[in-house]
Amino acid sequence: MTAGTAPADPVKAAPTPLGHGFALFWAGQTVSLVGDKVTVFVVPTLMIFVLHASALQVGVVAMAQYLGIPLLGPIAGVLVDRWDKRLTMLACDLVRLAAVAAIPLAYALDALSTPLLFACVAVISGATIFFNVGYLVAVPAVVPEDGMVRAYSRLEGSGSVAEVAGPSIAAALYSALGVAALLVDAASYLVSAACFRHMRPWGERTVEEGSIRERLTRGFRLNWADPVLRRVVLAAVILNSGGPVYVTVLPVLAYRGLGVRVGVFGAAMSVAALGALLGAVVAPRLSRRFGLGRTMAWSLLLHCLVGLGVLAAPALPPGPVIAVTMGCYGFFMSCINVCSAPTRQSRMSARNQGVMHAAFRTVTWGVIPLAALVGGLAVSLLTGPLGILDAARFTMAGGTLLAACSFVPALGLQPLLDAAERAKAAAEGSTAATAPEGAA
Repeated sequence: MTAGTAPADPVKAAPTPLGHGFALFWAGQTVSLVGDKVTVFVVPTLMIFVLHASALQVGVVAMAQYLGIPLLGPIAGVLVDRWDKRLTMLACDLVRLAAVAAIPLAYALDALSTPLLFACVAVISGATIFFNVGYLVAVPAVVPEDGMVRAYSRLEGSGSVAEVAGPSIAAALYSALGVAALLVDAASYLVSAACFRHMRPWGERTVEEGSIRERLTRGFRLNWADPVLRRVVLAAVILNSGGPVYVTVLPVLAYRGLGVRVGVFGAAMSVAALGALLGAVVAPRLSRRFGLGRTMAWSLLLHCLVGLGVLAAPALPPGPVIAVTMGCYGFFMSCINVCSAPTRQSRMSARNQGVMHAAFRTVTWGVIPLAALVGGLAVSLLTGPLGILDAARFTMAGGTLLAACSFVPALGLQPLLDAAERAKAAAEGSTAATAPEGAA
């Protein structure tokens, strides 16, 4: 700088563009997520009004979406590592398209039955498990490292938009088209597959050596050996041991305990989805200011504690209480999701991302069906001595307080992440210091 020249005002660097590949990925997933809500709405409605299924049959078909988690989760990571990940996700979309389209086809042929619905839901769930392993690998494969939090924020936002708009769209489509409304979800998978087809190649096969058993074992060991991953796993297991209890019992509390109408409850859950959307927008700013680990830890605690807000009903009007409580609940859940994946991916090379994510999902999601069962069983056992309202309130409070314990292992994440950043900066500084004079 020459004498008399004023220093230039610092200009904030523009964020790195996320790229055309992510734009295609994001578009395909947004359409697919909205389509998924159609199937989630139509399948139980179809069972009740067309097949006249019992509550047990509805529960069995609903259970099909969880069975693949412990059964296919670990092997999915091993196999996806051995396959081209982009093509695998494209194939999963086509498999899900066929499974969804089979339902209205069977109805047209007068061959629709509960076992067929169970099979279709199970196939959709199994393909989704393979898809989700590739999904978590896809973002770091097509997005610059400094853009991952923004990318996950956009994806989380799309999920929240689907939660808000999906049920209303599904209800309108079912009213207009009946069972044929499922063809909209089938078409959404076709859009997603087309987006993958037009992306540049990425996610080629990364692992060739080692047996399937060795890779399975490695996935679990990777999650436990790394101190950051271990804490995230423990936090997620605790959260998913109590959170599903709360969510499972919420409709029982609303409909039977508080006498909330279906329309009021649906509106309240839309507010929850709006809260989740806001959380997806705000989470990147919070993580930049406080750090990924710290934001995730406090979001876990607040996500659980705000759930106790439902205890304010019936002293206060139930509809607004549920709406406000679930809006805050969804906000902090989005913050958790936006921070979790980048935190884990920062600890693992692309070589082992597939088995690491698959093992993580198997362990942390595998407890969800049991937690949901415990929630329903607890309400059943407590209804006799307490009545349905207090039975639901006590069960939900117990579940959310158990989930709040996830804060304990997560609290140590930020110091570990800070230490890793310091070590990385020191290594880069050492490399620069030893570079030959005049090197670029």
